[in-house]
Amino acid sequence: MIKNIAVLGLGKVGSLVATLLSSKYKVVGIDQQKPKEDFPFEFLNTDVSKTENIRDLLKDKEAVVSCLPFFLNIKIAEIAAEMGVHYFDLTEDVPTLNAIQKMAKNSKSVLAPQCGLAPGFIGILGAGLYSQFSEIRSVKLRVGALPLHPMGQLGYSFTWSAEGVINEYINDAEVIHNGERKMVSSLDDVEKININGRQYEAFSTSGGLGTMCKTLEGKVDTLNYKTMRYPGHRDGMKLLLYDLQLKNNREMAKDILNNALPLVDEDIVLVYAAVEGKINGQLRRKEFSESYRRITLDKKEWRAISWTTACSISAVVDLVSNGKLKNKGFIKQEEIPFDLFINSEFGSMYETYKDPK
Repeated sequence: MIKNIAVLGLGKVGSLVATLLSSKYKVVGIDQQKPKEDFPFEFLNTDVSKTENIRDLLKDKEAVVSCLPFFLNIKIAEIAAEMGVHYFDLTEDVPTLNAIQKMAKNSKSVLAPQCGLAPGFIGILGAGLYSQFSEIRSVKLRVGALPLHPMGQLGYSFTWSAEGVINEYINDAEVIHNGERKMVSSLDDVEKININGRQYEAFSTSGGLGTMCKTLEGKVDTLNYKTMRYPGHRDGMKLLLYDLQLKNNREMAKDILNNALPLVDEDIVLVYAAVEGKINGQLRRKEFSESYRRITLDKKEWRAISWTTACSISAVVDLVSNGKLKNKGFIKQEEIPFDLFINSEFGSMYETYKDPK
């Protein structure tokens, strides 16, 4: 049973994670900057890039939730595993995932990376669909986190980490194609997709499938994940990162994009999944399509990307605490039963706050 939780990083998502979990647990939120608003959890000002500080933070905790940039997570996971503290994060970074998966083999606590929206909820959802099939032909997963009212060619706003977005645009994406597990270039394999009467483009990006390619290898002909954006976004990013060579200077790319794309209050999250295969010998297709907008919780406004990410990781923490998931080792998102997740206290927010059609 988890009682004390450290939440590292109190940005757009971390502050809500700490708020949600504080309704059931004793939570300490840690950051180098104090939040401008008052929140119902204890705040601690600490530099978590220093190893000794992490050890001090975790000595009386049963769990740690990292809402920090992906490049800080490996060290935090190492210390958590060494100290027997359950570890959860939001990373989309594949090398970070691989490192954590290796250290989980001998861990006495849970190590659960990639617990956000994508990777995270989209993997739980995809598995919930394909588990209904006796034979699986294809699994296609799509997620978009976008400004509700796009402007300019990029039609985008950084509602989450710019570092994370650039990372998933540059790193290769893992897929299963023609039954073969392989790597493909991100920003490629562009397709058009229509949701709720509006057209978007979707293209390959890194990290969205988490561990699903390994899980479904040899069991499916096609498996891929794509990010959804407004038409024209992919071409603009291809120009910036490849034609102008900013893929070799990620810090400059981050600064340019942060300066060019201001944060917006009105955003929308789109989630689409489609699975084809056989059920009782009959060829079938099952789909899930939902959109989510900003909500108000305890008189505070939360962007769609913030709450859809925060409720997902909070649900996984709560399920581990309640003994509904295993209590040590690595947790794959596709191992989490969809019905268990969607009926949990925090996971049910996806049902409560879905956009009315």
